[in-house]
Amino acid sequence: MHVIATAGHVDHGKSALLRALTGMEPDRWAEERRRGMTIDLGFVWTRLPAAGDIAFVDVPGHERLVGNMLAGAGPVPAVLFVVAADQGWQQQSEEHLAILDALGVRHGVLAVTRSDLADPEAARAQALARIAESSLGKVPGVDVSAVTGQGLDALRDALVRLAGELPMPDHAADVRLWVDRAFTVRGHGTVVTGTLGAGTLRVGDRLQLARDGALLRVRGLECLKEPRQEAGAVARVAVNLGGPGAGTLGRGDALLTPDRWLTTDTVDVRLRGAPASDLPRELTLHLGSSAVPVTVRPLGQDTARLRLGTSLPLRVGDGALLRDPGRHSIPAGVTVLDVRPPRLTRRGAAAARDEELREADAVGELRRRGLICRSELLAMGVTPPAEPVTGEWLADPDHWASLRERLGTAVEEHAARHPLDPGLPLEAARQALGLPERSLVEALLAQSPELRYSEGRLYGSQARPMLPPRIAAAVEAVRTDLAQQPFRAPEADRLTELGLDAKLLAAAEAAGALLRIDRQIVLLPGADAEAAAVLAGLNQPFTTSQARRALDTTRRVTVPLLEYLDRHGRTERLDGSLRRVREPR
Repeated sequence: MHVIATAGHVDHGKSALLRALTGMEPDRWAEERRRGMTIDLGFVWTRLPAAGDIAFVDVPGHERLVGNMLAGAGPVPAVLFVVAADQGWQQQSEEHLAILDALGVRHGVLAVTRSDLADPEAARAQALARIAESSLGKVPGVDVSAVTGQGLDALRDALVRLAGELPMPDHAADVRLWVDRAFTVRGHGTVVTGTLGAGTLRVGDRLQLARDGALLRVRGLECLKEPRQEAGAVARVAVNLGGPGAGTLGRGDALLTPDRWLTTDTVDVRLRGAPASDLPRELTLHLGSSAVPVTVRPLGQDTARLRLGTSLPLRVGDGALLRDPGRHSIPAGVTVLDVRPPRLTRRGAAAARDEELREADAVGELRRRGLICRSELLAMGVTPPAEPVTGEWLADPDHWASLRERLGTAVEEHAARHPLDPGLPLEAARQALGLPERSLVEALLAQSPELRYSEGRLYGSQARPMLPPRIAAAVEAVRTDLAQQPFRAPEADRLTELGLDAKLLAAAEAAGALLRIDRQIVLLPGADAEAAAVLAGLNQPFTTSQARRALDTTRRVTVPLLEYLDRHGRTERLDGSLRRVREPR
């Protein structure tokens, strides 16, 4: 299906032309038919050979109804521009063209209506010249009459060619359906209509309401009055929705693929059509079928920050327009550059931000943020420029290199401040670098060959504790005692006399100077292997008492030593009183 909006001055025959093309009545309300003027949006369609279904969004042409016109034209990629031969280019012709230009619409056809009432040549030439100066550029012009049928076949041919020029939609894209109508059908509940510009809708899908995050279920789906199980873009769709809040839906609401969009009330934009300094402070932003009041803050000559009165689901690259309803003017079209802009707090921050926005591409976006989740970047509308460094995390190469350097510095500084405990805990490293997840520290560690990870800690050049001279002397005294009686661990009083508490003994063990078999029982390194060798000389199995005598020590040492040997697989406890030495494997 292809979807085309109409545009043109009031009473130039847009609705009459659509009736002649489709055989359907675009004006839905009795008042519209009584007054002969479109007030709200109308929707009709026809099937053309070589083009398939073409749906038309008929918009009102009166200046007081431009808001309604924008709700219909905003999501549509092409336009059927209508000018009457007997009146030529008029005020709303100019405003509608300004709207299409601001929205960046690039595909269209000109229909010069009422060609049976006046020579269409002058009106056609004037309209084509004005349209050529807009984003539409050169378009075909067809003279038609809805009354006599003159030119309708030529117009159909032009529409077929137009359909062939339209870009192919992305059926796999995330859905953002702007609601242009919402009503209740007895027995079915809430139904909304809109133009599906990208993605695919299916019965049973869940859609997220942008304004409050509520999840709604697609209970039914229609395209051009025909029930469907699924509909792919581009298409006019009617969606039957169920769920909390479905009854509150109205024009301007957006229905989204869940968890794939970001809503925002602040955006930085590029302007088209007017310098930022010339814009009024208060304007209305039109995007899709929404119309939201905004406050404008100029950043540079063609960049500005918009503060939205209501959060909207926006992405980088979205096109919209700014309108001044009081003056009936379109000051500027906008292209969204950033949906998560930084705060501007310092003097000169606006000018600096304008410079940053000169690099508004994926690489520049990643450079500005340094570190960001891939899914968040996609939700912002930016294609990731690189592969993740770990999990979903993307990193700017320069920022990542800086983080590696900072990690090495943090490890070395921790070791210098804590010589008895030189290993920097992983969580402390994460906090020191201000990283959101430990996995990022682990990824940095994997790329830092000068660092080592052991038991939850990071080590650099100082992999073992460095004992201060006083502590080293005390440890050496213990080692001297044990050299004479290797299994006579010093008593608590002796350790207190030397100033060795549990923390210092742990540091001595980490430094490789002592072996702790219990909190305050220490032997020389290798004493465990030596003890196992002594016990292997006993008749197997043996008792604790036999082990104590063989090792020439006390029960205070023997019991924890045997438990240590059990834990490390050198001995095996058979029952409450007997053990044996394990055979080496």
